[in-house]
Amino acid sequence: MSRRLLAVLHARNLEFLRDRATLGWNVLLPVILVIAMALIFGGPERPLFNVGVLHGGQSIDKTLHPFLDTHYVEFFAVNDEQDAVKKVARHQMDLLLDLRSAPRYWVNTDSPQGYIVEKLLLESDPVGLRREAVTGQSVRYVDWLLPGILGMNMMFSCLFGVGWVVVRYRKSGFLKRLRATPLRAFEFIAAQVLSRLILIMLVTVFVFAALRLVLDFRMEGSALLLFVVALLGAISLIAIGLFVAARFTSEELASGILNFITWPMMLLSGVWFSLEGSADWLRWVAKIFPLTQMLEAARAIMLDDAGLADVAPQLLFLAFTAVLFLSLGAAFFRWRAD
Repeated sequence: MSRRLLAVLHARNLEFLRDRATLGWNVLLPVILVIAMALIFGGPERPLFNVGVLHGGQSIDKTLHPFLDTHYVEFFAVNDEQDAVKKVARHQMDLLLDLRSAPRYWVNTDSPQGYIVEKLLLESDPVGLRREAVTGQSVRYVDWLLPGILGMNMMFSCLFGVGWVVVRYRKSGFLKRLRATPLRAFEFIAAQVLSRLILIMLVTVFVFAALRLVLDFRMEGSALLLFVVALLGAISLIAIGLFVAARFTSEELASGILNFITWPMMLLSGVWFSLEGSADWLRWVAKIFPLTQMLEAARAIMLDDAGLADVAPQLLFLAFTAVLFLSLGAAFFRWRAD
C-alpha cells in the first residue's frame, strides 16, 4: 500500500512540476500580491481612520490644531462642505473637522470608526469645538456594507463558477467531446453565461429579499434599477471569468489567476471600507474594476435615491466591459487542451 501511495505521490509531483505555467504562477502570485499590498497599504504609519479638514486651503498645517498631529489618522483637505458632510453620513469619511472661523466637527453616531475618532478629537480639545448634526438621515454601517457583501458574493460566484468550471471541462476532455456535436462555441459560451447569470441573480434576489425582512435596511431608490445594475455587473464579471477560461488547461493556473483578480477587487472596490482620502492613483486603479462601478451605483440607488441618469456612467462602463471580455473570450476560446 505504501508503494502505491508513493507512486501516486511521485506521479502527481511530476505532473505539477512539468506544468511550468502553473508552477511559475504559484511562485509569482504570492510575490506579486505581497509587493502590490506593500505598495498600496505600506508605509511607516498605516492610517486607521480618515478625517476631512475644512480650513480654506489645499494643504494642511498641523499647527492649526493639536488633533492634526494624531498618529494613524489620515487627514486630507476638503473644500465642499455639503459634499463632505454627506460622505460622513455615508461612512465614506470618519469625521469632518472645520477649522475656519468657528471650529466645529461632524460625525456619524452610527459609525464605529467615527465614535473612536471623536473620542480622540475630544481628548485633544474637549471644549473648543462644537458638534454639528450630520445633514440628512445618518446611514447605518449595515446599510452601507450590505451592497458590498452581496457584490463580493456575486464576484466569487461569477468568476469561479464559470472560469474554473470551463477549465475543468477542457482538462477532463468534456469540451473535446462536445466539439464532435453540432454545438457551436458561441452556443456553449452563451449557455454558460445564461446558466450562471440565472443562478446568481436568483440567489442574490432571494438573499436581498430575506435580509430586507430581517434587517429592514435602507432602500431609497428603484428596486428595478438596482436589479439592472446587478444584472450588468454579473454579466461583466462572468465575461471576465470566461476570458480567463478561454485557453487555459490547468485548474491550478486558472484558480491562481482568478485569485489574482478577486483579491484586489475585494480590497479596493469598497466592499469593507471607503478609499476616501487615499492616494489619487489608488482610487483611479479601483475605478477600473467592475465591482467598484457596481457598488458605487448600487449604493447611490439604495442610499441616495439615484435615478437612471445618475448611474448611467457606471452602467455604460459595466456594459462596455461585458461586451469587451465576452468578445475576447469568444475569440480566444478553444475546445481542446492541446
